[in-house]
Amino acid sequence: MRLWSLSPQYLDRQGLLAVWREGLLAKKVLEGKTSGYKSHPQLTRFKEQEKPVDHIKAYLLGIYQEAADRGYKFNREKAGLLKNKLKDIKVSSGQIEYEFAHLLKKLAKRDRSRYNELKSLVKPVSHPLFKIRKGGIELWEKQLGK
Repeated sequence: MRLWSLSPQYLDRQGLLAVWREGLLAKKVLEGKTSGYKSHPQLTRFKEQEKPVDHIKAYLLGIYQEAADRGYKFNREKAGLLKNKLKDIKVSSGQIEYEFAHLLKKLAKRDRSRYNELKSLVKPVSHPLFKIRKGGIELWEKQLGK
């Protein structure tokens, strides 16, 4: 499961479809509607919030908006309704940098055009739910190769 902290604007079609599917799974986990993935590290930052389910809904709405902007027909109702304004979740600059490098490696293999568009980007932005603060890679991140 990969719930990108990066803005979904950087994801290719495959990545956008995958994060939508994985976000919906995360929502089920946080709602207590499935027995698997309960301890998945990607869920840590949502579980730490006062309203974890509302935060994953907000996350999904950000993914939905990007998909809609591209003309994809995701089912908005699956994200759920949000009634309250939520506080941003903090994410470190190191996490954003790590994820962007990870995404570029994926894109270099599966979407060379997208890779070429993004490879020179210096300062990627986060998903709208997150607010970037200085720091290294988040403790919950399972780094590849470690």
